[in-house]
Parts: sequence; C-alpha cells; structure tokens
Amino acid sequence: MNDLLQTVTGPLPASAVRGPVLAHEHLALDLTRGADSAATLTPGHRAAITEELASLRGEFGLSLLIELTCRGMGRDVAGMARIAADSGVAVVAATGWYYEPFHPAELSRTSAERLARTLVGEIERGCGGSGIRPGVIGEVGSHGDRPSEPEARTLTAAALAATHTGLSVATHAQFGRGGLAQLELLTAAGLPPHRVSIGHQDLLDDPAVHRELAAAGAYIAFDTVGKESYQSDRVRLRLLLALVESGYADRVLLSCDVSRHGYLVSEGGMGYGHLFRSFLPRLRAAGVDEDLIDGLTRRNPLRFLTGRDTADGGPSAEGGPSADGGRPPEGAPA
Repeated sequence: MNDLLQTVTGPLPASAVRGPVLAHEHLALDLTRGADSAATLTPGHRAAITEELASLRGEFGLSLLIELTCRGMGRDVAGMARIAADSGVAVVAATGWYYEPFHPAELSRTSAERLARTLVGEIERGCGGSGIRPGVIGEVGSHGDRPSEPEARTLTAAALAATHTGLSVATHAQFGRGGLAQLELLTAAGLPPHRVSIGHQDLLDDPAVHRELAAAGAYIAFDTVGKESYQSDRVRLRLLLALVESGYADRVLLSCDVSRHGYLVSEGGMGYGHLFRSFLPRLRAAGVDEDLIDGLTRRNPLRFLTGRDTADGGPSAEGGPSADGGRPPEGAPA
C-alpha cells in the first residue's frame, strides 16, 4: 500500500488529487497490428489531446488520467509526459501485455516468472530507458471465457510483478467476457482482489457476474462509456444503477477508453469528456448524489491505485457493501 502515485512526471501524493480521475484511457496508441488502421493516437494528435484534457481540467477539475497503453500497443511514455505537463492533468502510465493477438512472438517461449522480471524492471527503472516509471500494470488482456495459455502466462506475470512492486492490475476482458476467470488466475498467483480492476464490464449485460466480481473484492470497470457502437449508455446506466442498488458503488471505476483518433472531439468524436458531459448528468438525474459520484470518479480509482481499500469509508479488503450500502437516495431507480 502506497499513498504516492507514480505518474509520468514523478511521484504524486494521492491526497493531491482533488478532482475526478479517468480510470482507463489512451493518449498514445497503435493497434494497427490488428488490421484496424484507425486505431491509433499518434504524435500528430498530441496537440488535440492536450487541448481536450486542459479543457476538462478547467471545466470539470479533471486531475488524473490512468493511461493503460502497455507493451506492444504503441506506448509512448515521453509523449504522455509532455501531454501531462502541457495540460496540467497528471498521467499514470502502465506496463504489461495486451491480449494474445497483440503479443510479440517471443512471449510464446517465455515463462511467467521471466515475464514478471521484465515488468519489475520497467516498474523499478523506467520504460525503455526513459526513466519514466509506470504506476499500474495493465491493460493485461484475454479474450473468450477463459484466458488462452499465453494470456494466462501474461496475467500470471502481471500478478507476480504486482505483488513484488505493490502496484495494481487493470485487465482487458474482451467484450466484458472472462472476468471471473481473470480474477481467479490473478488471485491464485497471490494478488489480493482489491488490487484488481476487471475491464470492460459495461459491455457485459450480466448483473450477476458484476455482483460476483464485486463481492469477491475486485473493481468493476465501466470503462467504455460513450462507445455506443459496442453498448448503449442506456444499458450502461441500468447496469451501473443495479450495482449501486446492490451496495457495490465502492467497487466501480468509470472511463471512456478513447482508443482511436476518431473518438477525439477535434475529429467529431465523443472525446475524453463524454463521461462528464453526458453520462454523469444522466446518473444525477437517476437520483445519485454528488458524494457517490465523487466516490465513483475519484475515491474509487485512488483506492484502486494505492491499495488503501478502506480509505474514505470504503469497504474492507474482503470486499462487499460499505456501511451505507452505497445506495442512491430513496426513490432512485434500481
């Protein structure tokens, strides 16, 4: 447990983060290996990204962004550092390996223990000789209901590195599937569930799975807010309110997962601010108060990053509802 966040511009006390946090975003990205030529965020987009983040800092107080571009995804930590410095928004960079289609060939011959040593080296000394250290492991991926053998090794490596360094792990669960298997594998390798965020759960219309993950103590990432081609925000809102009503508001992380340049406001997309401009107003209209929204957008991601799972009245490391159940005001829809 560490109350200092490792950002791309240096250590930052968690107490200094007074405004909202975007829990899963990308500032530099290249997923063209998957034959999707539009899935990029290049240095040419840096000015537009910086302008967006600076605007969100001014309008909504955006304080921190967790950048989950990892090894093999076009990560550019030096570019992230420039965006952070110019926008005034702190950025936490990541390490790890994405899901199998984006694995480098050498992973097929490398043990989980050796992979973990590679991650620990980046965490302790910096990424690619830059001296810029990651502050989270992710987005470590799998696809399908259970991780493939290479994905199981990279997830195990993430857990081993996390337990060694004290960082948390954020996952990529393709279309929301396989989260329970991911959590089983990560915790079997010794990682406490409250150091795990299971990704893209807003793409999985299965409240029972969400409750099971939350009851185990993991964080549930509703991190593709605004991506209507994958899932409507109407469904996301229903799923989120179901978790809140079940007493698990303390387990939820929110973000938009801007993962291609077409999502930028400068190109007519929803932008990084869709959460603040569109989704949170709908949550307020459903009866959720400002304290709970602060929990969803600030306290929860800070607890996830630091491992201080009982901070600000949050649940214990064993998970489960907090004392007030994290419920919305009386009369709010379930």
